[in-house]
Formats: sequence, structure tokens, C-alpha cells
Amino acid sequence: MMRYLALYQTGLWLAEYLDIRCQLCRIYRSTPQAQLAHAYPSQSVESRGDAATQFLLSRSSLIAKYRQRFNSGLLCKHCHHSITWLPTPFTVDIAAGTILPIQAATYYDYPIRQAIRAFKYHENMTKLPLLLHILRQLPRPHGCHKNNSVIVAMPTTEQRLIKRGFDPVLVLATQLSKHWQIPLWQGVARIDNTVSQQGLTRAERLSNLDNAFALIEKPPVKRLLVFDDVATTGASLQALGQAMCSQTMPITSDESHTTDCYHIRAYALAHGSQS
Repeated sequence: MMRYLALYQTGLWLAEYLDIRCQLCRIYRSTPQAQLAHAYPSQSVESRGDAATQFLLSRSSLIAKYRQRFNSGLLCKHCHHSITWLPTPFTVDIAAGTILPIQAATYYDYPIRQAIRAFKYHENMTKLPLLLHILRQLPRPHGCHKNNSVIVAMPTTEQRLIKRGFDPVLVLATQLSKHWQIPLWQGVARIDNTVSQQGLTRAERLSNLDNAFALIEKPPVKRLLVFDDVATTGASLQALGQAMCSQTMPITSDESHTTDCYHIRAYALAHGSQS
């Protein structure tokens, strides 16, 4: 079901996902019970007394209930509206005359910061449903669909993958892929000789990421949607964008003067701090 998750990890987050309580305040989310009660108005258990019919109706009602829960938000209305969504996008330079726009779903503040860190560094799968709710706030890129775009998850190193036991960014990117109906593409590798970006200044982050990424295959489409969990300064996304831009730069013909253009945009769960 999830990429790079063990069975027990999948079970932990799925059990939390099915909980009808708000992921933040833990008070029950509002459920339009009237819709459930009238899901099958022409057929009622009282009017159809046989056991088989009762079983089919109860099962249909249960399916309708869980389908509605899967499609609904995972926060109550109060908690959802208490969070500032979709900060103004910011940009970073990735090539001469080329900028990379970065759109975050929200700010890297409480309680989002704590949820991301618990999931990413402490394997707390119960925080994943909240992160999926945040993920769903990202607007689908205009003009992008499964035939002309791919999602590129920020790659991790083998060393970090072994240490954590799973790839948190890839797990989130997989869900974003399902939400947008745009396929994942894993044609970029991360070099193992970089250190963690946490605690570094922007200049140190940029220096640390020199030659940190390498394309292992040519992108199959021209629209590349890069995804990371947190864009603090945008340095990681900038370095990835620079690598993808430089390594996919087409060779132009002096006679035809034609080029193949790659369009790169970036997305993240959270960015910076509102305070």
C-alpha cells in the first residue's frame, strides 16, 4: 500500500486514519449523519425483514460510511481553519534566467513542525494522517496530468534509508501522486557524501549540496513537479532543480535553433515560520 513501509508501519497509520476523531484536538469530526441515514431511502431494514436483505443493507451502509470518511478531511472545521494554508509561493534561481517557484501547503510552525519531525525522525506513524491532510491542501498544478507530468520526490541516500528504515518523503510523495493522479518518477539519485541540512545556514546548505544529485535516466515528460517535506530556505529544492536543469539541458542545433524545454515546479508540506 505504501512505498518503503513495513506491514506494522502501514497498520499503525491506517488504524489512526480510520479513527473518526480530529487529528489535532481529538474531538470527533462532524459527520453528516442525515446523509448516512438516508443513503438508501427506498430500502429499509424494517420494510425488508429477511436476514439476507438486512445484511446487505448494513454492509452497504457501512461501505458508504467509510467511503465518506476517506473522502472527508481529517481535521475538524475549527482545527482546519486555525491553520494558515498556502503561504505565498517563493522562488529560487536554478539557472541563468530560470527560477524555481516553491509552493508550501502551510508554515513550519506548531503543531505541523512537531508532526513532521515525529514522523520523519521517530517513525511515529500516527502522525501520518495529519500530514496527509496537509498534503491535500496543495493545489493541483494547472495543466498537469498523468500524461505530461511526473512527481519527483526529494531523493534520500542509502545511508539515511538504512538508518530510518523507510523513506518519509517518498511515502508522502506516493500519496500526493494518488491525490493528483500524476505518476512518480525516481530518476534522480542522491550522493551519499552530503550531511544533514538540519542546523546549517543557507550558505552552508548550498555548499553542502554541491553535486549532491545526479540524473540516472532522462525524464519521460517535460513537466517535473519536485516534492519535499520541508522547504526551510529552499536550498535542497534549489540544488535538485539546478541538477535537473543542467543535466537535462538539451543540445541545440545552430541550424534548427530548437530546444526541448523542461518546466520545473516545487512543492512542500511546510515552509519557514509565520512568526
